[in-house]
Amino acid sequence: MSSFDVVVIGAGAAGLYCAALAGQRGLKVLLLDHNERIAEKIRISGGGRANFTNRDLDVRAPQRHFIGDNPNFCRSALSRYTPQQFIELVQRHGIAFHEKHKGQLFCDGPSQQIIDMLLAECATGNVTHWQPCSVAGISFSEQDGYQVETGRGSVKVPRLVIATGGLSIPQIGASDFGYRIATQFGVRVVTPRPALVPMTFGGEAWEPYAGLAGLALPVQIETGTKKERMSFLEDLLFTHRGLSGPAVLQISSYWRPGAPLTIDFAPGTDVAASLGEAKQRSRKRIGNELAALVPSRLADAWVGQDAALQRPINEAADRSLAALAERITRWQITPSGTEGYKKAEVTAGGVDTRDLSSQTMESKQPGLYFIGEVVDVTGWLGGYNFQWAWASAHACAQALALDAQADAIMSG
Repeated sequence: MSSFDVVVIGAGAAGLYCAALAGQRGLKVLLLDHNERIAEKIRISGGGRANFTNRDLDVRAPQRHFIGDNPNFCRSALSRYTPQQFIELVQRHGIAFHEKHKGQLFCDGPSQQIIDMLLAECATGNVTHWQPCSVAGISFSEQDGYQVETGRGSVKVPRLVIATGGLSIPQIGASDFGYRIATQFGVRVVTPRPALVPMTFGGEAWEPYAGLAGLALPVQIETGTKKERMSFLEDLLFTHRGLSGPAVLQISSYWRPGAPLTIDFAPGTDVAASLGEAKQRSRKRIGNELAALVPSRLADAWVGQDAALQRPINEAADRSLAALAERITRWQITPSGTEGYKKAEVTAGGVDTRDLSSQTMESKQPGLYFIGEVVDVTGWLGGYNFQWAWASAHACAQALALDAQADAIMSG
């Protein structure tokens, strides 16, 4: 039977970094993963350029960019390990990067550079790495700690870190393993759901827009009411099945089934005033004047639905133009659903933070830790989820090292 100070299950962003940091603090670490390929989510992220953090994260109020049943939970770890600290690691490894949009940092080259960096950090920490290696079961006793039954034999260990991610993108090996382990040891799980995911629409209400696939434009998008209201100013993309693009991915994390989305297709423009002014000076058709404010394909889709709008603008009734302006700036439509885990960038929900320490990531089950996406902490689009992976891994690794020191003092 093999013996280690800690086993980390899941060799994604959080697991790799936690294993590396724990190893560098003198712990004997075993890192396991059932996949043949390592850190696939890093590899495919950011269009293959790895959007590895976000410079705009406010370390004084990091929870602003995250959701969960207790958004304040993530504050401790995120304030103790900042984007700047991860950026310095990237720079030490000579990886060139750039800021694309709203603080989002991407590699200039392929995302494999970030994976190679994490593997090099693991090597520095003398981490033992078994992959692919299945885990058949985990048991615990007060006397012996955890026993992990793996495809390469049994492993006895006092501390166990679960970094197995969520359910999103099953085609690269996502599974519910982390939730099952939590449940096995009496740790609560907030029901998982797809997040940062395209939305689908159907029925007659969607028919006029089905032909707009490929059209992209900046919009203001919102959902929810009163305190629950959330809005984003981002690009939207029409697809064959519905809507996608950063605006929709962002709002999807806040959307609840049955709730409408409200979309302003001309943010910052007074559409009613512009159409009213055009009526005074122009004899062009309404669709042509509207196309000066929004893309022409979208203008045609709106005007094509109403015979009263298929005429020169100077002949249009004021109420028809007012109704058109209202629809362009306050379009309400209710999604039929989402594209699901197959297209979701992350999983919302997960291991309930009420059963975890925000300082150490240890659960109420002694010696069992949860980090990264498996936890009920979900960031906005744009590198925030990777920053949570690095920060939760860092908090956990620090705690593992302190616990091991305390054990050594007690036994010595």
